[in-house]
Amino acid sequence: MAKASRTQYQCRECGAIFPKWSGQCAECQAWNSLEEAAVSPEPKRQIGYAGETRSNVIRNLTEVSARNEPRTLTGIGELDRVLGGGFVDGSVVLIGGDPGIGKSTLLIQTLSILSAQVATLYVSGEESADQISLRAARLGLDSARLRLLTETSVERILPLAAAEQPRVMVVDSIQTMFTEMLQSAPGAVAQVRESTAQLVRFAKQTGITVILVGHVTKEGSLAGPRVLEHMVDTVLYFEGEAGSQFRLIRTMKNRFGAVNELGLFAMTDKGLKAVSNPSAIFLSRHQGAVSGSAILVTREGSRPLLVEAQALVDSSPLANPRRVTLGLEQNRLSMLLAVLHRHAGIAMYDQDVYVNVVGGVRITETAADLPVLLAVISSLRDKPLPGETAAFGEVGLSGEIRPVTNGQERIREAAKHGFRRIVVPWANRPKEKTTGDVEIVPVKRLADAIEIIS
Repeated sequence: MAKASRTQYQCRECGAIFPKWSGQCAECQAWNSLEEAAVSPEPKRQIGYAGETRSNVIRNLTEVSARNEPRTLTGIGELDRVLGGGFVDGSVVLIGGDPGIGKSTLLIQTLSILSAQVATLYVSGEESADQISLRAARLGLDSARLRLLTETSVERILPLAAAEQPRVMVVDSIQTMFTEMLQSAPGAVAQVRESTAQLVRFAKQTGITVILVGHVTKEGSLAGPRVLEHMVDTVLYFEGEAGSQFRLIRTMKNRFGAVNELGLFAMTDKGLKAVSNPSAIFLSRHQGAVSGSAILVTREGSRPLLVEAQALVDSSPLANPRRVTLGLEQNRLSMLLAVLHRHAGIAMYDQDVYVNVVGGVRITETAADLPVLLAVISSLRDKPLPGETAAFGEVGLSGEIRPVTNGQERIREAAKHGFRRIVVPWANRPKEKTTGDVEIVPVKRLADAIEIIS
């Protein structure tokens, strides 16, 4: 009598294995993340994971040559920016985003441009060759040199890619790939992890740049084990509001460049077009003065960016007034309102407060504190801020306006777009007189900033 196969439960977030199911993973504390999987023999372990021929030799760091990694420019300026200057030979890039946001469109555009200079290969596990050809024709791309492979087995892809010797290879998507060393279905935690490991090893040993397309969960995070993001060199994430033509690509991890870099694209009938001046898009020039609006000078990676923050304050009929934010952390808004009450004497305990960052941009830095509070006060008093005014600065719990990094670049960016009055922290005031008729207003306390705009 054949022995029944034993089952186990594996966490799709961290990859931990358990003998029985439970509602919460004991390792990463994720809820409802355990999935049933058949016990399969462990795959054969490989050596030289990072492509080193002398990986078992101990050396001094001074013996290792610190050479600059060769890069391949994509021909798309915004994509080169988020990558840190183009694709690094032998690197592995993971691109994630919601379905239909433009991941495959951007990659086929990139390969179409690169194929005129270097050899490229597009490996598709989701779409047929006819579907990819129709997309390229619809976008008007020159696909004469674009090489295409439709396959899902890693053991079949790697020999064909080694014989083809492309400079850049796209795998769309990693969740459809499987290795024959494991018995689980494609998309399972073990399959995604082992398939990625083989592709990473192949990239390091051959010097071929591998781009992986990843699915996302309903919560918006990359599907598959969390270790997947640790295995690759660069993680890019597509962002954008539903119905908007603009797409944002944010660098979440980059071993060869800056993180949190931002690239902006516009979706057209001919594909994604790079937007070189995003500040002009996020700034909505009103016909007249509008209350509840403030211009903040934020910084995404190495790029200063001007964004409009809008606030709406209205009397609340509820015992617990609403605090709603879009593009900003809600807990930080609650903290800022408490500082406003304690150090400026302006209470919001009976008011609903809504804050929105225009354009779908997600602000994560603290430089938005001061302009957000100025927008809230403007809406509460129904009094617009003085025209052509921008601001930036962090608000501390004791009511002080704290400095932020790269203050001079933020001032230059605001002046370039025609703002003639810039409210800045005292420590970020220019040491030299600014050119033109730009008025720099340095403030030390929150009460000082409120008094200036009153």
